[in-house]
Amino acid sequence: MMEELALDMRDRWFMRSADSAILSCGAQGQNRPAIAALLDCIERHLPIHARQGEGTAISAVDSPVNAGRPLLYCQSSGSTDLAKTIRRSHASWIASFEVNRGRYTLGKHDRYAVLGSLGHSLSLYAVTEALHLGADILALGGDSPRAQVVVLREARASVLYSTPSQLRLLQRVDAGALPDIRLVFCGGGALGTDERADLAELFPNAELFEFYGASETSFITISTADTPPGSVGRAYPGVTLKLRPVAGEDAEIWVSSPYLFDGYDGGRAGDTRWDGDFLTVGEIGRMDRQGNLFLRGRRSRMVTVADVNVFLEDVEQVMLDESAGRACAAVAVPDALRGNAVIGFAEGAADEALAERIKARCRAALGSHAVPRRIGFLDPMPMLPSGKPDLVALQRLAGGG
Repeated sequence: MMEELALDMRDRWFMRSADSAILSCGAQGQNRPAIAALLDCIERHLPIHARQGEGTAISAVDSPVNAGRPLLYCQSSGSTDLAKTIRRSHASWIASFEVNRGRYTLGKHDRYAVLGSLGHSLSLYAVTEALHLGADILALGGDSPRAQVVVLREARASVLYSTPSQLRLLQRVDAGALPDIRLVFCGGGALGTDERADLAELFPNAELFEFYGASETSFITISTADTPPGSVGRAYPGVTLKLRPVAGEDAEIWVSSPYLFDGYDGGRAGDTRWDGDFLTVGEIGRMDRQGNLFLRGRRSRMVTVADVNVFLEDVEQVMLDESAGRACAAVAVPDALRGNAVIGFAEGAADEALAERIKARCRAALGSHAVPRRIGFLDPMPMLPSGKPDLVALQRLAGGG
Protein backbone atom coordinates (compact mmCIF):
# COMPACT_ATOMS: atom_id res chain seq x y z
CA MET A 1 0.00 0.00 0.00
CA MET A 2 2.80 2.44 0.91
CA GLU A 3 4.61 1.68 -2.34
CA GLU A 4 1.40 2.36 -4.31
CA LEU A 5 0.96 5.66 -2.45
CA ALA A 6 4.55 6.65 -3.23
CA LEU A 7 4.03 5.89 -6.92
CA ASP A 8 0.82 7.90 -6.89
CA MET A 9 2.69 10.87 -5.39
CA ARG A 10 5.34 10.64 -8.11
CA ASP A 11 2.61 10.93 -10.73
CA ARG A 12 1.37 14.30 -9.45
CA TRP A 13 1.40 17.23 -11.86
CA PHE A 14 1.74 20.91 -11.09
CA MET A 15 -1.62 22.63 -10.87
CA ARG A 16 -2.99 26.16 -10.95
CA SER A 17 -5.46 27.10 -8.26
CA ALA A 18 -8.46 29.08 -9.47
CA ASP A 19 -7.62 31.67 -6.78
CA SER A 20 -4.23 32.55 -8.28
CA ALA A 21 -3.97 35.68 -10.47
CA ILE A 22 -1.05 37.11 -12.42
CA LEU A 23 -0.82 40.74 -11.28
CA SER A 24 2.36 41.77 -13.10
CA CYS A 25 4.66 40.37 -15.77
CA GLY A 26 7.10 43.28 -15.53
CA ALA A 27 6.95 46.90 -16.61
CA GLN A 28 7.26 45.99 -20.30
CA GLY A 29 5.44 42.67 -20.02
CA GLN A 30 8.79 40.96 -20.54
CA ASN A 31 7.86 37.94 -18.44
CA ARG A 32 4.49 37.37 -20.12
CA PRO A 33 5.75 34.77 -22.66
CA ALA A 34 7.38 32.68 -19.92
CA ILE A 35 4.29 32.87 -17.68
CA ALA A 36 2.03 31.95 -20.60
CA ALA A 37 4.22 28.99 -21.54
CA LEU A 38 4.30 27.78 -17.93
CA LEU A 39 0.51 28.01 -17.62
CA ASP A 40 0.07 26.18 -20.93
CA CYS A 41 2.33 23.33 -19.79
CA ILE A 42 0.46 23.05 -16.49
CA GLU A 43 -2.98 23.12 -18.12
CA ARG A 44 -2.08 20.52 -20.76
CA HIS A 45 0.03 18.29 -18.48
CA LEU A 46 3.24 18.75 -20.44
CA PRO A 47 6.79 18.37 -19.11
CA ILE A 48 8.42 21.76 -18.56
CA HIS A 49 11.85 22.99 -19.65
CA ALA A 50 13.23 26.16 -18.01
CA ARG A 51 16.27 27.79 -19.63
CA GLN A 52 18.57 30.50 -18.34
CA GLY A 53 19.88 33.31 -20.51
CA GLU A 54 18.27 35.02 -23.44
CA GLY A 55 15.15 33.93 -25.30
CA THR A 56 12.02 32.18 -24.11
CA ALA A 57 12.60 31.02 -20.54
CA ILE A 58 9.93 28.28 -20.49
CA SER A 59 8.93 25.72 -23.09
CA ALA A 60 7.31 22.30 -23.22
CA VAL A 61 9.37 19.13 -23.55
CA ASP A 62 7.76 17.19 -26.38
CA SER A 63 10.19 14.28 -26.71
CA PRO A 64 8.30 10.96 -27.03
CA VAL A 65 10.49 9.60 -24.23
CA ASN A 66 9.03 12.16 -21.83
CA ALA A 67 5.46 12.25 -23.11
CA GLY A 68 2.90 11.93 -20.35
CA ARG A 69 5.43 12.18 -17.51
CA PRO A 70 5.28 15.00 -14.91
CA LEU A 71 8.88 16.16 -15.32
CA LEU A 72 10.61 19.49 -14.90
CA TYR A 73 13.92 20.34 -16.54
CA CYS A 74 15.88 23.33 -15.25
CA GLN A 75 19.50 24.40 -15.28
CA SER A 76 21.99 24.48 -12.47
CA SER A 77 23.55 27.87 -11.80
CA GLY A 78 26.72 27.03 -13.72
CA SER A 79 28.75 29.28 -11.38
CA THR A 80 31.84 27.04 -11.39
CA ASP A 81 31.33 25.07 -14.60
CA LEU A 82 29.02 24.79 -17.56
CA ALA A 83 25.36 24.80 -16.56
CA LYS A 84 23.86 21.32 -16.38
CA THR A 85 20.24 20.37 -17.05
CA ILE A 86 18.50 19.03 -13.94
CA ARG A 87 15.63 16.54 -14.33
CA ARG A 88 13.16 16.25 -11.47
CA SER A 89 9.57 15.17 -10.89
CA HIS A 90 6.84 17.73 -10.27
CA ALA A 91 6.16 15.85 -7.02
CA SER A 92 9.62 16.73 -5.70
CA TRP A 93 8.58 20.40 -5.62
CA ILE A 94 4.94 19.81 -4.70
CA ALA A 95 6.07 18.06 -1.51
CA SER A 96 7.80 21.25 -0.33
CA PHE A 97 4.86 23.44 -1.47
CA GLU A 98 2.71 21.55 1.03
CA VAL A 99 5.34 21.87 3.78
CA ASN A 100 5.56 25.62 3.23
CA ARG A 101 1.77 25.99 3.15
CA GLY A 102 1.49 24.53 6.63
CA ARG A 103 4.67 25.92 8.16
CA TYR A 104 4.31 29.53 6.95
CA THR A 105 0.51 29.72 6.45
CA LEU A 106 0.90 30.46 2.76
CA GLY A 107 -2.16 30.61 0.53
CA LYS A 108 -4.65 32.63 -1.45
CA HIS A 109 -4.35 35.61 0.91
CA ASP A 110 -0.73 36.14 -0.25
CA ARG A 111 0.88 38.03 -3.11
CA TYR A 112 4.17 36.48 -4.20
CA ALA A 113 6.93 38.53 -5.83
CA VAL A 114 9.99 37.26 -7.69
CA LEU A 115 12.80 39.50 -8.92
CA GLY A 116 14.50 37.19 -11.42
CA SER A 117 13.75 35.43 -14.69
CA LEU A 118 11.64 32.28 -14.68
CA GLY A 119 14.61 30.60 -16.33
CA HIS A 120 16.24 30.66 -12.87
CA SER A 121 14.97 27.82 -10.71
CA LEU A 122 14.40 29.97 -7.59
CA SER A 123 11.99 32.29 -9.42
CA LEU A 124 10.33 29.40 -11.22
CA TYR A 125 9.89 27.55 -7.92
CA ALA A 126 8.23 30.57 -6.29
CA VAL A 127 5.83 31.20 -9.19
CA THR A 128 4.87 27.52 -9.39
CA GLU A 129 4.32 27.39 -5.62
CA ALA A 130 2.10 30.49 -5.80
CA LEU A 131 0.04 28.91 -8.60
CA HIS A 132 -0.32 25.70 -6.58
CA LEU A 133 -1.34 27.46 -3.35
CA GLY A 134 -3.65 30.04 -4.93
CA ALA A 135 -1.51 33.14 -4.28
CA ASP A 136 -1.28 36.08 -6.66
CA ILE A 137 1.96 36.64 -8.60
CA LEU A 138 4.21 39.60 -9.37
CA ALA A 139 6.89 38.48 -11.85
CA LEU A 140 9.30 41.44 -11.80
CA GLY A 141 12.43 39.98 -13.37
CA GLY A 142 14.01 42.44 -15.81
CA ASP A 143 12.67 45.56 -14.08
CA SER A 144 15.07 47.99 -12.42
CA PRO A 145 15.39 47.66 -8.63
CA ARG A 146 13.68 51.03 -8.21
CA ALA A 147 10.74 49.92 -10.36
CA GLN A 148 10.57 46.66 -8.43
CA VAL A 149 10.34 48.53 -5.12
CA VAL A 150 7.50 50.67 -6.47
CA VAL A 151 5.50 47.60 -7.54
CA LEU A 152 6.22 45.74 -4.31
CA ARG A 153 4.84 48.68 -2.35
CA GLU A 154 1.87 49.56 -4.56
CA ALA A 155 0.75 45.95 -5.04
CA ARG A 156 1.29 45.20 -1.33
CA ALA A 157 3.36 42.07 -1.95
CA SER A 158 3.47 39.81 1.10
CA VAL A 159 5.94 37.05 0.13
CA LEU A 160 9.28 37.63 -1.58
CA TYR A 161 11.61 34.96 -3.01
CA SER A 162 15.03 36.42 -3.76
CA THR A 163 18.77 35.89 -3.96
CA PRO A 164 21.18 37.89 -1.78
CA SER A 165 22.33 39.88 -4.83
CA GLN A 166 18.75 40.88 -5.65
CA LEU A 167 18.13 41.99 -2.05
CA ARG A 168 21.28 44.12 -2.10
CA LEU A 169 20.07 45.89 -5.22
CA LEU A 170 16.74 46.68 -3.52
CA GLN A 171 18.59 48.10 -0.51
CA ARG A 172 20.63 50.45 -2.69
CA VAL A 173 17.46 52.09 -4.03
CA ASP A 174 16.88 53.66 -0.60
CA ALA A 175 13.20 54.21 -1.34
CA GLY A 176 11.79 53.53 2.11
CA ALA A 177 10.43 50.48 3.90
CA LEU A 178 8.13 47.78 2.50
CA PRO A 179 5.83 47.09 5.47
CA ASP A 180 3.42 44.68 3.76
CA ILE A 181 5.99 41.96 3.12
CA ARG A 182 5.67 39.35 5.85
CA LEU A 183 8.01 36.63 4.57
CA VAL A 184 11.33 36.83 2.72
CA PHE A 185 12.88 33.59 1.48
CA CYS A 186 16.50 34.08 0.48
CA GLY A 187 18.53 31.41 -1.31
CA GLY A 188 21.39 31.00 -3.73
CA GLY A 189 24.12 32.50 -1.56
CA ALA A 190 25.00 33.91 1.83
CA LEU A 191 24.07 37.26 3.32
CA GLY A 192 26.81 39.26 5.01
CA THR A 193 26.89 39.52 8.81
CA ASP A 194 25.53 43.08 8.85
CA GLU A 195 23.04 42.68 6.03
CA ARG A 196 20.29 41.02 8.05
CA ALA A 197 19.97 44.14 10.24
CA ASP A 198 19.79 46.35 7.14
CA LEU A 199 17.09 44.12 5.65
CA ALA A 200 15.08 44.43 8.87
CA GLU A 201 14.78 48.15 8.08
CA LEU A 202 13.70 47.48 4.49
CA PHE A 203 11.18 44.80 5.59
CA PRO A 204 10.19 45.91 9.11
CA ASN A 205 7.33 43.40 9.48
CA ALA A 206 8.91 40.44 7.72
CA GLU A 207 10.49 37.22 8.89
CA LEU A 208 13.64 36.49 6.90
CA PHE A 209 14.44 32.86 6.15
CA GLU A 210 17.74 31.99 4.52
CA PHE A 211 17.75 28.51 3.08
CA TYR A 212 20.54 26.30 1.83
CA GLY A 213 20.12 23.89 -1.03
CA ALA A 214 21.18 23.16 -4.58
CA SER A 215 19.44 22.67 -7.91
CA GLU A 216 19.88 18.93 -7.41
CA THR A 217 18.54 18.83 -3.83
CA SER A 218 16.06 21.70 -3.46
CA PHE A 219 15.75 22.57 0.26
CA ILE A 220 18.36 21.11 2.63
CA THR A 221 18.33 23.47 5.63
CA ILE A 222 16.48 26.65 6.57
CA SER A 223 17.26 29.28 9.19
CA THR A 224 15.07 30.53 12.02
CA ALA A 225 15.33 33.50 14.37
CA ASP A 226 17.55 31.50 16.75
CA THR A 227 19.99 30.23 14.10
CA PRO A 228 23.52 31.05 15.33
CA PRO A 229 25.71 33.39 13.22
CA GLY A 230 27.49 31.61 10.40
CA SER A 231 25.02 28.72 10.26
CA VAL A 232 22.62 27.92 7.42
CA GLY A 233 20.09 26.52 9.88
CA ARG A 234 18.69 23.10 10.69
CA ALA A 235 17.37 20.42 8.36
CA TYR A 236 14.27 21.45 6.40
CA PRO A 237 11.22 19.25 7.25
CA GLY A 238 11.52 15.84 5.60
CA VAL A 239 15.30 16.10 5.15
CA THR A 240 17.74 13.61 6.69
CA LEU A 241 21.37 14.70 6.88
CA LYS A 242 24.46 12.54 7.22
CA LEU A 243 27.92 14.04 7.61
CA ARG A 244 30.83 11.84 6.60
CA PRO A 245 34.22 12.97 7.99
CA VAL A 246 36.87 14.02 5.50
CA ALA A 247 39.47 15.94 7.57
CA GLY A 248 39.52 17.35 11.10
CA GLU A 249 36.08 18.70 11.99
CA ASP A 250 35.07 18.93 8.35
CA ALA A 251 32.67 16.42 6.79
CA GLU A 252 30.96 15.88 3.45
CA ILE A 253 27.22 16.59 3.57
CA TRP A 254 24.87 13.85 2.33
CA VAL A 255 21.12 14.36 2.13
CA SER A 256 18.03 12.19 1.70
CA SER A 257 14.59 13.75 1.16
CA PRO A 258 11.47 13.72 -1.03
CA TYR A 259 12.86 16.81 -2.81
CA LEU A 260 15.87 15.32 -4.61
CA PHE A 261 16.28 15.45 -8.38
CA ASP A 262 16.10 12.37 -10.62
CA GLY A 263 19.36 12.97 -12.48
CA TYR A 264 21.04 15.03 -15.18
CA ASP A 265 19.65 15.13 -18.67
CA GLY A 266 22.95 14.23 -20.30
CA GLY A 267 26.35 14.94 -18.78
CA ARG A 268 27.34 14.62 -15.14
CA ALA A 269 28.96 16.55 -12.31
CA GLY A 270 31.99 15.14 -10.53
CA ASP A 271 30.87 16.46 -7.11
CA THR A 272 27.41 14.89 -7.36
CA ARG A 273 27.25 11.28 -6.16
CA TRP A 274 24.56 8.88 -4.96
CA ASP A 275 24.75 6.25 -2.23
CA GLY A 276 21.40 4.52 -2.01
CA ASP A 277 18.80 7.14 -1.09
CA PHE A 278 21.46 9.68 -0.11
CA LEU A 279 22.96 12.32 -2.39
CA THR A 280 25.93 14.66 -2.05
CA VAL A 281 26.87 17.62 -4.23
CA GLY A 282 30.33 17.72 -2.66
CA GLU A 283 29.57 20.35 -0.02
CA ILE A 284 31.80 20.32 3.08
CA GLY A 285 30.69 21.48 6.52
CA ARG A 286 30.05 20.60 10.15
CA MET A 287 27.05 20.37 12.47
CA ASP A 288 26.73 21.47 16.10
CA ARG A 289 24.91 19.52 18.80
CA GLN A 290 21.68 21.41 18.17
CA GLY A 291 21.65 20.32 14.53
CA ASN A 292 22.75 23.67 13.06
CA LEU A 293 24.73 23.21 9.86
CA PHE A 294 27.83 25.29 9.11
CA LEU A 295 29.21 25.27 5.57
CA ARG A 296 32.85 25.47 4.48
CA GLY A 297 32.30 25.19 0.73
CA ARG A 298 32.31 22.78 -2.18
CA ARG A 299 35.03 20.16 -2.30
CA SER A 300 35.78 21.38 -5.84
CA ARG A 301 36.41 24.91 -4.51
CA MET A 302 38.96 23.85 -1.90
CA VAL A 303 42.51 24.71 -2.98
CA THR A 304 45.91 24.19 -1.38
CA VAL A 305 48.02 27.25 -0.64
CA ALA A 306 51.43 26.54 0.90
CA ASP A 307 50.18 23.09 1.98
CA VAL A 308 47.13 24.56 3.75
CA ASN A 309 43.59 23.89 2.56
CA VAL A 310 41.66 27.06 1.69
CA PHE A 311 37.94 27.16 0.93
CA LEU A 312 37.33 29.98 -1.50
CA GLU A 313 33.85 30.45 -0.01
CA ASP A 314 35.50 31.38 3.32
CA VAL A 315 37.48 34.12 1.55
CA GLU A 316 34.34 35.35 -0.20
CA GLN A 317 32.43 35.61 3.08
CA VAL A 318 35.18 37.71 4.68
CA MET A 319 35.29 39.93 1.58
CA LEU A 320 31.52 40.33 1.68
CA ASP A 321 31.50 41.28 5.36
CA GLU A 322 34.24 43.88 4.91
CA SER A 323 32.89 45.43 1.71
CA ALA A 324 29.41 46.27 3.03
CA GLY A 325 27.44 44.08 0.66
CA ARG A 326 29.32 44.53 -2.61
CA ALA A 327 29.23 41.49 -4.87
CA CYS A 328 32.48 39.60 -4.17
CA ALA A 329 34.17 36.47 -5.46
CA ALA A 330 37.44 34.58 -5.14
CA VAL A 331 39.23 32.25 -7.52
CA ALA A 332 42.61 30.50 -7.43
CA VAL A 333 45.46 30.52 -9.94
CA PRO A 334 48.49 28.22 -10.06
CA ASP A 335 51.59 29.36 -8.20
CA ALA A 336 54.96 27.67 -8.69
CA LEU A 337 56.04 28.06 -5.04
CA ARG A 338 52.80 27.91 -3.05
CA GLY A 339 50.73 25.60 -5.25
CA ASN A 340 47.94 28.16 -5.68
CA ALA A 341 47.29 31.83 -5.01
CA VAL A 342 43.94 33.42 -4.21
CA ILE A 343 42.67 36.27 -6.39
CA GLY A 344 39.76 38.35 -5.15
CA PHE A 345 37.23 40.42 -7.06
CA ALA A 346 34.84 43.07 -5.74
CA GLU A 347 32.19 45.06 -7.55
CA GLY A 348 32.63 48.80 -7.96
CA ALA A 349 35.29 51.39 -8.59
CA ALA A 350 38.89 50.72 -7.57
CA ASP A 351 39.38 51.24 -3.83
CA GLU A 352 42.86 50.49 -2.54
CA ALA A 353 41.91 51.25 1.06
CA LEU A 354 39.13 48.66 0.88
CA ALA A 355 41.50 46.16 -0.73
CA GLU A 356 43.95 46.55 2.18
CA ARG A 357 41.13 46.19 4.73
CA ILE A 358 39.94 43.00 3.03
CA LYS A 359 43.46 41.55 3.08
CA ALA A 360 43.91 42.43 6.74
CA ARG A 361 40.57 40.89 7.67
CA CYS A 362 41.34 37.70 5.71
CA ARG A 363 44.69 37.43 7.48
CA ALA A 364 43.08 37.87 10.90
CA ALA A 365 40.12 35.55 10.26
CA LEU A 366 41.61 32.85 8.03
CA GLY A 367 45.39 33.09 8.16
CA SER A 368 48.04 34.43 5.80
CA HIS A 369 47.59 31.59 3.30
CA ALA A 370 44.03 32.79 2.54
CA VAL A 371 44.95 36.43 1.88
CA PRO A 372 44.22 37.36 -1.75
CA ARG A 373 47.37 38.12 -3.72
CA ARG A 374 45.46 40.92 -5.39
CA ILE A 375 41.91 42.24 -5.50
CA GLY A 376 40.42 43.39 -8.77
CA PHE A 377 37.53 45.84 -8.89
CA LEU A 378 34.93 45.37 -11.62
CA ASP A 379 31.96 47.57 -12.47
CA PRO A 380 29.81 45.71 -13.18
CA MET A 381 30.73 42.33 -11.77
CA PRO A 382 30.01 39.60 -14.36
CA MET A 383 26.92 37.82 -13.06
CA LEU A 384 24.93 34.73 -13.98
CA PRO A 385 21.13 34.75 -14.45
CA SER A 386 20.95 33.13 -11.00
CA GLY A 387 22.36 36.30 -9.43
CA LYS A 388 25.73 34.75 -8.58
CA PRO A 389 29.14 35.98 -9.76
CA ASP A 390 30.27 34.24 -12.95
CA LEU A 391 33.29 32.35 -11.61
CA VAL A 392 34.20 30.95 -15.02
CA ALA A 393 34.52 34.47 -16.44
CA LEU A 394 36.43 35.63 -13.37
CA GLN A 395 38.81 32.69 -13.64
CA ARG A 396 39.66 33.82 -17.18
CA LEU A 397 40.24 37.38 -15.96
CA ALA A 398 42.52 36.09 -13.21
CA GLY A 399 44.56 34.16 -15.76
CA GLY A 400 43.75 30.69 -14.46
CA GLY A 401 41.46 29.39 -17.19
